[in-house]
Amino acid sequence: MAATLDDKLVVAISSRALFDFEEENAVFESGDPQAYMAMQLARLDVAARPGIAFSLIKKLLAFNDTSAQRVEVVILSRNDPVSGMRIFRSGSANELQLHRGVFTQGRSPFRYLKPLGAHLFLSANADDVREALSAGFPAARVLTESVLAGGNYPSEVRIAFDGDAVLFSDEAERVFQSGGLDAFQQHEQDKAFQPLPEGPFKPFLAALHRLQRAGDCGMRIRTALVTARSAPAHERAIRTLMNWEIRVDEAMFLGGLPKGEFLREFEPDFFFDDQTGHVNHAARHVPSGHVAAGVTNS
Repeated sequence: MAATLDDKLVVAISSRALFDFEEENAVFESGDPQAYMAMQLARLDVAARPGIAFSLIKKLLAFNDTSAQRVEVVILSRNDPVSGMRIFRSGSANELQLHRGVFTQGRSPFRYLKPLGAHLFLSANADDVREALSAGFPAARVLTESVLAGGNYPSEVRIAFDGDAVLFSDEAERVFQSGGLDAFQQHEQDKAFQPLPEGPFKPFLAALHRLQRAGDCGMRIRTALVTARSAPAHERAIRTLMNWEIRVDEAMFLGGLPKGEFLREFEPDFFFDDQTGHVNHAARHVPSGHVAAGVTNS
């Protein structure tokens, strides 16, 4: 029987999102790929340190056990195949079960998301993320300056999502941009019983929901909606999730308050937001990624 990923949650991730390759990347960005390749080859037996998305990936892989392989993580990288050897060795040294990878030697790798059937793409390359989002895949640019995840919840994958233009479409955000807060609140109150259209990360949230129901392996998923919405606009967001038959464990309707301090208390392994101001502030507290979708990023 041919191998398939159809029954798994599939995460595609770049090497810089998973490991701390910032020193090596500085050499790559200098325009000397041969020097970069030589550095990686010389460090072949030096395990790279964990990167910003490491905690998220390690915990998701913990859903796999001897009875079922529920999660597949695939390295999808602009690296060359030689550098790919170090990535796999770093995975082994850090006890990550990484078996598949695509290395494109400087070319954009996003086109391989389709045959992988990826539910999420994480990369430090903004162009790759935009192309992935345009192709319909949940994707975020990992802020490599983010703080690393804490270790207080080893048996929980904790993920926080913004609402508009992330879980939901940017329909309401467009009203806010054109008409201001009062117009936004009235629009959402009038449409409280009309579900919001899906945003780019709804498929990933749904995949997490399926993973949680797949079986008891000692790991749990805890999700949070962290949004600038406030009452009365909160109701449409909640009713939309109910319509999707997807629940979140926590919801924070912050009415424009900075999200970072609240996220610090939630302690997610990763946070996704479409607005650079929110995500840059959050990165000072938790691992964060920018979702370049919606009207604020057009």
